Amino acid sequence: MKNTVLGAIYLSLAASIWGGMYVVSKYVLKFIPPFTLVWLRYAIAFVFLYLILRLVQRRTGTCARIDRKGWLLLGWIGFIGYFVSISCQFIGTMLSDAHTGALITAATPAFIVIFARFVLKETLTVQKAVSLLIATLGVAIVVGWNPNLGTYFWGSIILVVAAITWALLSVYVKLASYRYSSLTITTYAILFALVFTTPFMLGEIQTNNILLNDSLIILGVLYLGIISTAGAFFLWNKGMEMMDAGIGSLFFFFQPLVGSFLGWLLLNERLDLNFFIGGALILLGVLIVTIKKRKKFS
Repeated sequence: MKNTVLGAIYLSLAASIWGGMYVVSKYVLKFIPPFTLVWLRYAIAFVFLYLILRLVQRRTGTCARIDRKGWLLLGWIGFIGYFVSISCQFIGTMLSDAHTGALITAATPAFIVIFARFVLKETLTVQKAVSLLIATLGVAIVVGWNPNLGTYFWGSIILVVAAITWALLSVYVKLASYRYSSLTITTYAILFALVFTTPFMLGEIQTNNILLNDSLIILGVLYLGIISTAGAFFLWNKGMEMMDAGIGSLFFFFQPLVGSFLGWLLLNERLDLNFFIGGALILLGVLIVTIKKRKKFS
């Protein structure tokens, strides 16, 4: 019982931190271009995670041996998830708004279903197919299908790409977890993401003025690197160790709730009817999957 309560606390904190990430990134992106911000986030996170990894290895007397196939897998995770997905999250949030970014990426668990079918050979049941359809419809309602809306429309489309690629990341992380610890996977995948992001970051700083002369900007960058990446990843992984995966996945929905609330509270963003209708459908779609998993493990 104690572990369950602690696990719930860890998962709630992690998802809430990620919800706040959209508000923080929306503000910081006014002063720092997206790829530069992604690079800073991962540079800070890698330093913290690598130090933790070394401390754990020294304490346990173990060291992960990674072969060529392992490095290729970690490189793929770093590219599709930490590079493509996170970059799309930042760019999409910059072009749309914080609560839309938090909500659309909340559809990620439903997208995991279809990738797990092909990568992990998991069965695609009727419940999974229905949940995917409902969640996809919810995303379509939130995004809308009017290109004349300009940057908001295309920002929302980019956020959908972020959700899909993060789902793909999650499946390959599960595949890698059969061989390596989550701390090892996260640390070295972020290292690869740094490599992939560097050329784009260098291109941005040649044509953009990077403003780090404000304490709020610096605090925002530190939040994204230390709290949102290194800290939240640790809390989420620790929480999932203590709880059933199906039940634990429900706590992911603290992310859009917190993101929407903070976007409304701090950024004066408007929550229209489409947002609530689409959000309800996304929540319903993912609940169908998680309830199915909970029954399986109960």
